[in-house]
Amino acid sequence: MKRKSVKNAFILTVALATAMSLAACGKKETEIINPSKLGGEGTKAPAATAAPATAAKKTVYPLQIKDATGKEFTFDKAPERIASVSPAETEALFAIGLEANIVGVSDYDDYPEAAKSKPKLGSITKPNQEAVIAANANVVFTGVSMNPDTVEKLRSLNINVFKVEPKTVDDAIANIQTYGIITDHQEQAEKVVAKMKADRQKVVNAVKDVKQENKKKVYIEFAPGWTVGSGEFMDELIKISGGVNVAGDKNGWYQISEEKIIQQNPSVILFANGVVDSKSKKPLDEIIRTRSGWDAIDAVKNKQVVGLDQNMLSRPGPRLTDGLLEMAKGIYPELVK
Repeated sequence: MKRKSVKNAFILTVALATAMSLAACGKKETEIINPSKLGGEGTKAPAATAAPATAAKKTVYPLQIKDATGKEFTFDKAPERIASVSPAETEALFAIGLEANIVGVSDYDDYPEAAKSKPKLGSITKPNQEAVIAANANVVFTGVSMNPDTVEKLRSLNINVFKVEPKTVDDAIANIQTYGIITDHQEQAEKVVAKMKADRQKVVNAVKDVKQENKKKVYIEFAPGWTVGSGEFMDELIKISGGVNVAGDKNGWYQISEEKIIQQNPSVILFANGVVDSKSKKPLDEIIRTRSGWDAIDAVKNKQVVGLDQNMLSRPGPRLTDGLLEMAKGIYPELVK
C-alpha cells in the first residue's frame, strides 16, 4: 500500500471519525495529516425488534433489526454475501467465523491476515460505489468513520448499509452480538464477547483497590496534538484502567492545549505507536518528549511515556479489550500482569 494511503488510513479510522477504526497497513510508521474530522454524533446501539433467537442460540427468520441510524432491516435468512468497510467490523466478522461469507473489505482492513486478500472496496469514509455494487453483498457493515450523508447516498443506490456507532466498550460488545444475530453465528459471537468481558473484568479486579485520591492522572495522544475527552470509548478505557483522563473535561476528540497538559501534570502519558507527523517527520513519542516545557511533566521526567498498539487502541472491535489490557499495564504495571 502506498505511504499516502497509510497516512489517510489512521485519521479516518481513528475517527473511527471515525473513530477510530485505525488502519495500519503492516508498515511500522503511520503519518498523520489532519485528524480534525474526528468524532461522531452517537446513536443508540442496534436493537432487534423481533425475537431473534431460541434457547439454542439460533436466529429466527425473518429477523427485523435496527441499526444505529434507526433504519429497520428485515433479513429473511442469514446473509450469504457480506461486505465491510470498517476495520473494526471486519475484525468482528472474521472473529465470529464469517471469513467465507466476506466478499469485500475496505482498503485499510489488515487484520486478521486473511482480510488482506479480500476484494478491496475503497476508503472507510467514502467507499468506491462501483466496487461496492459489484460485490453484490446482501449487507454492508460500516462503522463510526462513515458520515450519515455517505450512508444515505449508498442506500439510495440500493446498497444495504448497516451502520454502527460505538461509544463504549458495551457498545462494541453489543455490535458483535448483533452481527451474530444477523448472521446466525450467535454462539461464535458469544465466545468472542465472553473473552472481551473476561479481559475487562481482569482489569477491573486488578485496579479495584486503587483509591480515588491515588488514581493516576493520564494523558493520551493518538495523533500529533490530538487527544480524546469524555463520551468516547477511549476515555472509558482510561477510566476502566483506574486512571483519570486529564483531557476529560471536554467532550469528544479535540486538539490539545500544551500549556493545559503541563498544568495538569499527568503521571502517565499514553501514545499510539508508529504514528509520524507528516510535517516534521518526527515520531509521536519524540514530539511528546521534546515539546517546550513538557520536560517538567511527571510522566516525561519519570519516563512514563508509554506506546500502545494503535489499532487495538482505536478499533472498537473484538481486540478492544486487548487494548484495554495493554493500556492498564501501561498505567499500573505493578497491578496488571
